[in-house]
Amino acid sequence: MKKLYFLVALGIAAASMTSCDDFLNDNRYPLSQQVANPMFWSNPSNVEGQINRFYEEFSGYGNGSGAGVFYFQYLSDDQANATSSQSLTTWKNISVPASSSAWNSPYNEIRSANLIIEGVAASSLTESQKTNYTAIARMMRGYEYYLLVRAYGDVPLVTKALDPTDDAELFGPRTNRNEVMDYALADLSFAVDNISTTAAKNRFSADLAAAIKSEVCLFEASYAKYHQKDNARAEKYYKEVVAAAEPLIDKYPIGDNYKAIYNSFRAALSANSEIIFMKEYEKDVLMHCTVDYTSSSSPVAGMTKDAFDAYLFVDGKPLALTSENKSDVGKAFPRLDADGNPLTDKDKNPLYNYSIKEPLQVRDARLSAITDTAVYYNGLQYKRPNSMLMTSLTGYGVDKFNNPEMSEEFTTTIKNYTCAPLYWGALIAMDYVEAKAELGTLTDGDLTKTMNKIFKRAGLPEQTVNGLSTMNDSANNMNVSSLIWEIRRCRRCEFIFDKGIRYWDLVRWHQLELLDSTKHPNIALGANVSASPVTVGNIGGYLDAAYGTTRKFEERQYLYPIPSGQIQLNQSLKQNPGW
Repeated sequence: MKKLYFLVALGIAAASMTSCDDFLNDNRYPLSQQVANPMFWSNPSNVEGQINRFYEEFSGYGNGSGAGVFYFQYLSDDQANATSSQSLTTWKNISVPASSSAWNSPYNEIRSANLIIEGVAASSLTESQKTNYTAIARMMRGYEYYLLVRAYGDVPLVTKALDPTDDAELFGPRTNRNEVMDYALADLSFAVDNISTTAAKNRFSADLAAAIKSEVCLFEASYAKYHQKDNARAEKYYKEVVAAAEPLIDKYPIGDNYKAIYNSFRAALSANSEIIFMKEYEKDVLMHCTVDYTSSSSPVAGMTKDAFDAYLFVDGKPLALTSENKSDVGKAFPRLDADGNPLTDKDKNPLYNYSIKEPLQVRDARLSAITDTAVYYNGLQYKRPNSMLMTSLTGYGVDKFNNPEMSEEFTTTIKNYTCAPLYWGALIAMDYVEAKAELGTLTDGDLTKTMNKIFKRAGLPEQTVNGLSTMNDSANNMNVSSLIWEIRRCRRCEFIFDKGIRYWDLVRWHQLELLDSTKHPNIALGANVSASPVTVGNIGGYLDAAYGTTRKFEERQYLYPIPSGQIQLNQSLKQNPGW
């Protein structure tokens, strides 16, 4: 298969995508004469063109002007983005929508995958070509069904490109989620075994299929254990995680530079041995706005106190157990100009920066890699080199994605060209560790090649299974063992602001209740500003990042509501509980 470069995929997607309001209408459309023609599918370039469209599904830092899946997924206990005119970020759904891209987009991609599978089967391609293309299409079909099931639960299972006369499937009922996920597992397993490309960071490969399989199976295993209380199913899927992840761990080793995963240009990220699959950006070709948004005058959705407190101290202990200085209070320093002279405002009042450099020095190094040493908010702004004066809604800045080498593009809308990791070594390592721990088979040897490499990169001491199992942090509020709690902590701190990972982790662990700010107030608080020269709204010295608003948990939020337009079109569909 030709190299799947991002600009090729983008061009093909723009040329071949058609708009569609909903799944049923899309599947009523007959195939065009060209796509229905076996000669079309007998040309490898045509097939590759259809396959390359799937690259658009991985939005990374954004497909041009749109926001990507990094940082902008605000619904978690890691970020707060309320303002004086907007409440604390509420649930993804507060009412039943008429339509939703979360429903439409996966079904559009499933239809594309089914068209490829059927077209290739009837073509004159070689058997090896047919197998490879079919495996890639099945990888994407399995991935899209996973996206549907984690959002909606039971969904219609469509296994072929439907004809307008297929009323039984067009108007069929929802299929049990377990059956759909088993179907997705079969697709992904076939992809792992049959995609001929094994390692290419900008191409669909067998390694990517294994990484996706690891993610999908971890979700399903956790859902089976913590939602369905089905230990046999959970064990089956945890074992699938281990089988998918283990071959990738040594192949994509965890490196020494945490921030380089997120702020590198194309050549550097391509050369990073930890990267399995990446979203490529290039100056003046395809760019994004993630760095601009986190470096501009627009208030950023910063880290919460709850997230800040989750990071371990340099002695490897949590906040409740450390012997290090626990203070998170900053210090005010006069703001100086380039010549070292104190800066003042228009009324000749001195200006200050409020630094948390000392609290950061005794904590997990990932914390200082993702946030600024300065706390800044409305009334106490801060400027990085090449940035505008910035404010954060929690006081904590977001420095994780910034690369000052972009110079003037640093703060220009849709001019950022750092590349996004999509699947990488640490992500797979944490899947593996969690699955092994849940199976009761985690060893110190497993930690040596996975979590301890993450700890080393974070400036933390190595751990043993026994050490993690006996940590017994009093902050453990998930009703799980100390071992599982510490693994979940590491996962949270490693992937903060990444791909909505935290939200979906809370879903699969049956822990969405932790997003209720009335029960867990620290998720609505920001930095400690008790020593700041600028007084603003705070609670006990901590910034009120919710502006007094609250978010309450409802059990129905574990599943999205089926769009009302779909139910009107298909009377066999029944709404999810509570909606």
